[in-house]
Amino acid sequence: MAEFHLKVVASDKIFYNGFCQIAIVPGLDGEWAFMAHHDDIIVAVQPGQMRFQKPDGTWETAIVGSGFAQTANNRTMVIVDTAERPEEIDEVRAREELERAQEAMRQKQSIQEYRISQASLARAISRLKGKKDKNINL
Repeated sequence: MAEFHLKVVASDKIFYNGFCQIAIVPGLDGEWAFMAHHDDIIVAVQPGQMRFQKPDGTWETAIVGSGFAQTANNRTMVIVDTAERPEEIDEVRAREELERAQEAMRQKQSIQEYRISQASLARAISRLKGKKDKNINL
């Protein structure tokens, strides 16, 4: 299978910088799969599970926050606010984050505070789901 360059950048680190055969990112309207020589495109990324297959055939999973993905010239760059491996997620902290976000959603808030609470809730849910699904083999 043909390869292309993938770079996954989070706000605090470069999560991955190398070649892969396919990358699947969670988009606003479903999952987007990128392969070698994909048409140039920019898509919004929502919190969820990103997967990519390395040249040796192994799959890597990342739990990503919101951001965007761009592909051009056989190179794909994914820029997100957070990216972490499922085994790096502290389940207790993720559950506490979920409870705080749910409580914040129940409170009367401004529109801006409501959107922030929604984002926190989505991130907490994707982290917990990613932690639960970490043993799934593709």
